[in-house]
Amino acid sequence: MRARVLVLEAGSAPANNLIRSLRAGSRSITVIGCNTSRFFLKKSEAHRNYVLPISTEAFSSALRSIIKAERVELVIATNDGDVAGLLRLRGKLGCRTFLPGKKLLEGCKDKYALTMLLRERGIPAPETYPIETPSQIPGIFRRFGNPARLWCRIRAGSGSYGAIPVKTPEQVRGWIAFWEEMRGVPRGAFTLSEYLPGRDYSVQCLWNKGRLVLAKMAQRITYLDTGSPSGRSSMPALAKTVHDPYVIDVCARAVRAVDPKASGVLFVDLKESEKGDPCITEINVGRFATMTNIHDLTGKHNMALTYVRLALGKKVEIPHAYDYAEGFYLVRSVDTLPAIVAKDELLEDIESVSA
Repeated sequence: MRARVLVLEAGSAPANNLIRSLRAGSRSITVIGCNTSRFFLKKSEAHRNYVLPISTEAFSSALRSIIKAERVELVIATNDGDVAGLLRLRGKLGCRTFLPGKKLLEGCKDKYALTMLLRERGIPAPETYPIETPSQIPGIFRRFGNPARLWCRIRAGSGSYGAIPVKTPEQVRGWIAFWEEMRGVPRGAFTLSEYLPGRDYSVQCLWNKGRLVLAKMAQRITYLDTGSPSGRSSMPALAKTVHDPYVIDVCARAVRAVDPKASGVLFVDLKESEKGDPCITEINVGRFATMTNIHDLTGKHNMALTYVRLALGKKVEIPHAYDYAEGFYLVRSVDTLPAIVAKDELLEDIESVSA
């Protein structure tokens, strides 16, 4: 498949992983990279790279110039900020985007509002309460029956931003005070929800005008040590391909609940409750997960390549949207390329030592 695509934030982990998937899917795809940081661009795996100005007005003008000069057919965002930026510029770039509508983006931005919508529709999501003032915290604990622990987090953001498990109201007050005083987070930005101790899933999927085109699922097993006090994040050090039609159905119901005409790529994060029920914790809209390679380099369909086909109006016929390849692992660490390894290959060329 021949195509010319422009990937934003080239040189970052999400962009480089996406570029690797695209190039693995088709050698005929030309990838142009751009970033406001020339330092990150030195790590870009795109064929050619451009540094962009930081100012919003100059950024959009430079972006259009690159698109015209490179005959770009499709521009792809790799973080939440660029998704929102491209939505504002859609129709003014001189090339295609394949993004969700504003309804889906706005409906998923506030995690508390999303949780309330899902629970109202009978879709599994954790019991959650907003913290408008510190005086409410003891009462919220009592609503949960004084549990062993709860989950405290900020209503917006990614990568477990501002999230931590807590055991006492005092811990919650201290945590919120730190973020308000030291990080400038406004009052009312936090929630308390039930603690979900079970398995951690991510379902990445492609939609086209309300139709689920392709869905793949992975389980996060361990996490990169980013220094987060929660000990968890959306960035696994080890993950594996899994398949549970019920979980994917839950995700599909959730997306349609927010926007029946959903289009583009998104990924849904879920965790199991104490009873083993998979609960949706957030929906990330308009971008691929950082660990997208586990969805692109396994199974029958490369999800990144399928995204480009859909975006360019190519015919895509996938009879069964749920694609699964058993026994593949994603292995990641800092400063090394992520590896996708089949279960049978995990111990190849590795020697055991007897005690």
